[in-house]
Amino acid sequence: MGTEQDQPGAGVAVITGASSGIGAVFARRLAERGYGLVLVARREQRLDELARQLRPAAAPVETIVADLADSNDRARLLERVQQQDVTVLVNNAGINGYGPFDQVDPALLGRVIDVNVTAPTLLARAALPGMLEQQRGAIVNVASLLAFAGALPPEPLPHRSTYAGTKSHMVTFSRTLAAELADTPVRVQALCPGLTATEFHLTQGEEPVTGERERTHAEGGMSAEDVVTASLVALDNGEVLCAPGLEDAQAVDRLVTVEAELRRGSVPDLAERYRKQQ
Repeated sequence: MGTEQDQPGAGVAVITGASSGIGAVFARRLAERGYGLVLVARREQRLDELARQLRPAAAPVETIVADLADSNDRARLLERVQQQDVTVLVNNAGINGYGPFDQVDPALLGRVIDVNVTAPTLLARAALPGMLEQQRGAIVNVASLLAFAGALPPEPLPHRSTYAGTKSHMVTFSRTLAAELADTPVRVQALCPGLTATEFHLTQGEEPVTGERERTHAEGGMSAEDVVTASLVALDNGEVLCAPGLEDAQAVDRLVTVEAELRRGSVPDLAERYRKQQ
């Protein structure tokens, strides 16, 4: 990706949530760079239309209609991702399940975890051995800046405890896996956009957004095009944590410093402030 633009034999990019928004932009941009595509989403008509548009520009384009909250659908996709031709995995599919935690349907919360955590984790596990065998590859996990909003109450942010927790998982998972793979050619990125102009806020996630044409929610936000541009540039620059709108690149370094300070609590002795209250 990035420096491998328009190279024949670039391999196959698997993109989940490809029927609109960030996923559809990744599909278009990677097709331009010579990748074959496996496009994954719940909306068959949207996938078929995107595939029709991209086939003149891309190597073979496959579509897989799948609900990543369904274990049988995940199993079908995992089987495809395990194949040796996959060199890029974009874990973009996600649902929000927004709402006060004590009021959201528990079944919906289970879907949020299945789609946002279980599926991308298992897909990364399925893709990685082949990438290591080929000595090339990239895994992009689309997280969110809400992963860093744990101390903030809702309004103007949404009620998001489960969603934010799943995105925090993806950030930590991606950063830790990237460290594990530091001595290999495989790159891992946690892509953390803020509010993005997509369909994401038009549904909680029980059902996909209806209609043949792509829409955007009223809240606005950064364009999906710019989010993907940032991701591709960050991959070239070796950035594991990519926040497309963040001007201060040193903020990530400060995060690492704070984490190191917190880990100093891994000692056998109780902190003094807790002893005082015994």
